[in-house]
Amino acid sequence: MTIRVLTADPRGWLTMELLDAYAAGDPQEAAYLQGMQELLATTREPFSRTQYEPGHFTASALVITSDRSRVLLIEHPTLGLWLQPGGHIEPGDLSPREGAQREVREETGLIAELSDVLFDIDVHTIPARGSAPAHLHFDLRFLAQLPDAVAPSGDEDVAAEWFTLEQAMERTTDGSVHRMIGKVRSERARAW
Repeated sequence: MTIRVLTADPRGWLTMELLDAYAAGDPQEAAYLQGMQELLATTREPFSRTQYEPGHFTASALVITSDRSRVLLIEHPTLGLWLQPGGHIEPGDLSPREGAQREVREETGLIAELSDVLFDIDVHTIPARGSAPAHLHFDLRFLAQLPDAVAPSGDEDVAAEWFTLEQAMERTTDGSVHRMIGKVRSERARAW
């Protein structure tokens, strides 16, 4: 089945290529994948932060050490949850991957090597805030790697901290972060 991309934004085609190459790991991810493909097929501005119905794409990265023993999480300033670095794909970002890389740099001060393919996908509700109504974030997630647990020092006022995989599972209550850590554990022996 061929899915068309409604947006004229070249990032739409890049995103469709990422999604076409992604293998959903379970029925929930399969539903997320279908929702993301539908967003591209039915929305003219799927990367605009003001596209609220049903929402818009975001990009993030799970940052790990090259031995896959530690993970870097940030304390989200609005949600108060420990999550992976990420956020909106800005107009100057040429691709979702570039958006994720920029977010890692801004929130942690670190420049990490990101995977070329998606590591995870997620669709989650963002509560209403100010003039923005409740809407969905269609998050495209990459795996980022650093040789060591380098001290974070981002430009934004965001708490960032390295955790062992076990500590991260205890620190965050977010099920999607738990899913990504599970993926890291299951792929630990695989070369990246």
